[in-house]
Amino acid sequence: MIRKTFFLIALAFLCASAEAQIAGDYLESRSADVYTGQCFANGEVGLTGDQAILAWHIRSGSWDGVKLDGFSVVAAVKASATLGDPYADPYPAKSVLIVDNRADARERGALAAFARHMGGKLLANVVSVINAPIDIQVAQEHHGSALLRAGDFVTLQTRSINENDHLCGNESTFYPPLTQLSHAMAAVAMTNSYSGKGLGTTWTLHDKRSAFVGSF
Repeated sequence: MIRKTFFLIALAFLCASAEAQIAGDYLESRSADVYTGQCFANGEVGLTGDQAILAWHIRSGSWDGVKLDGFSVVAAVKASATLGDPYADPYPAKSVLIVDNRADARERGALAAFARHMGGKLLANVVSVINAPIDIQVAQEHHGSALLRAGDFVTLQTRSINENDHLCGNESTFYPPLTQLSHAMAAVAMTNSYSGKGLGTTWTLHDKRSAFVGSF
């Protein structure tokens, strides 16, 4: 029993150490507002919010012993229900991974494994893995401002939330991010677009309070 307990503690420490060794920028957008009031959320739940884009840009660090500095990986997701709705099950969800085409085969494998780990159950059913150029730019001087382009498949452009985005006066971060982060702030997705195959749907949305810009 003591040996088993020691093994579990050691395993947890190794997993935590692996996560601590990697850091970077994160972008997310969904098809429902994440920064919103209860009334607006109730108007969308069950009708939308089952689509999402998640993107990681690794500034420094390794995964599975593979150094990934400067690489990025993106996931497009189609869930079975509104993500974050406590009364509905979003699983099973389908996802497409877009992996940085500058990476070699070993690095691509590590990037995909990292994304699956960070996405958890949401990325348990990856139907396709695509290699494509990925450009993620996070403006350090303008909080909440970021741009993502992943091949011809994904475009996400965000800006910070301002006073014109308070439509009911009771807004808050209604839904948390879909992955564990060290920091995140809600933002407006000026463009949130997925035009690839594999999910049975595509989307192009504009000017929704549906994004997060953060770090891990």
